[in-house]
Amino acid sequence: MSLSSSIIRSLSVAGAVVAALGLAGCSQEKTEVKDIIRPVKVVEIAPAHDTRTLSYSGSVKARVESALGFRVNGKITERLVDIGQHVAPGDVLARIDRSDYDLSVKSAQAALDAAERQVETVELARKRAEQLFAKNFAPKSQLEQATLTYDQAVATRDSARSTLAQARNQVGYTELKADRDGIVTSVNADVGQVVGSGTPVVTVAVDGEKEVLIAVPEMEIAEFKPGKAVKAGFWSDAGLALDGKVREVAGSADPQSRTFAVRVSLPNDPRVLLGMTANIEASAANEKQMVSIPLSALAKQDSQSIVWTVDRGADTVHARPVKVAEFAPDGVRVADGLKPGDIVVAAGTQFMTENLKVKLAGGMSQQSASAESDDASKLR
Repeated sequence: MSLSSSIIRSLSVAGAVVAALGLAGCSQEKTEVKDIIRPVKVVEIAPAHDTRTLSYSGSVKARVESALGFRVNGKITERLVDIGQHVAPGDVLARIDRSDYDLSVKSAQAALDAAERQVETVELARKRAEQLFAKNFAPKSQLEQATLTYDQAVATRDSARSTLAQARNQVGYTELKADRDGIVTSVNADVGQVVGSGTPVVTVAVDGEKEVLIAVPEMEIAEFKPGKAVKAGFWSDAGLALDGKVREVAGSADPQSRTFAVRVSLPNDPRVLLGMTANIEASAANEKQMVSIPLSALAKQDSQSIVWTVDRGADTVHARPVKVAEFAPDGVRVADGLKPGDIVVAAGTQFMTENLKVKLAGGMSQQSASAESDDASKLR
């Protein structure tokens, strides 16, 4: 055998060995690919909550706020209180110019004096007529005329007295006084301003019961009825929580915000101050149960929305059609197709195939079933 023939035969044997090793490698690779178990992240659908929590923020106000104004017209000459100042009954809050009202008192006093002198004069005439009539020196008609004149003078005097009393009252009305204990919350007019009778000048929050004013949208206003028990928390003190009660619900919505004003009464607590920001929580029944899942768990198959559920016994995944109700900030609301206890693949749905073997990666998250408006269903 020649040297060249021996070399050729050796190369052929080496090639065959290499080819055999290559085929064996491919076969082993295919076997390894076939036996791969893909790890997946899943969520478990938890039982639905029977109730949901409604939460609204508002501010603490006095149950009674009085907008105080003068009972007469005039120019404000003094303002004696500032916002935040505590006032007591009888405290003077502001004054208006009383010059014209003092003149009215003087004029009414002069009119009364004249009326009283007139009464004295006609009374003398009436008595003289009575004496003459008694002695038959004057006819009865003269007595009747004197009596009538006297009665008219008395009526004029009484009217003058009432006018004087009114003028003096108006002088008193030039001082705006507090009628109850409270805190000044706003000042609506100041020195130099001319105000009419009844124009609000100072607003006083009356001491006593406090309440929280919240705005509730129309789709939830049915859950707030007078007497409903609620919880009140406060931003300034996380440890302060009070039991409140709905006291009043507005009969119509605000035309701008389309919300209803709801007033929640609070128990008397010295830690609660006017103007504090409060959070009111109320429970409401879930009418329509839905399941919330992460957006990454939703997939498409033949234009049908599906999710991949995991068979607990076989550790395999299966496609399941679902009916999507809405997309929410925290995921997708599913109206039909899932139930509590289902395990849903939460990520990597593009790699799933029917009956694919999977392994749960790490711990299992739990996704809550919730009502349509329940925003508490999130991954724990």
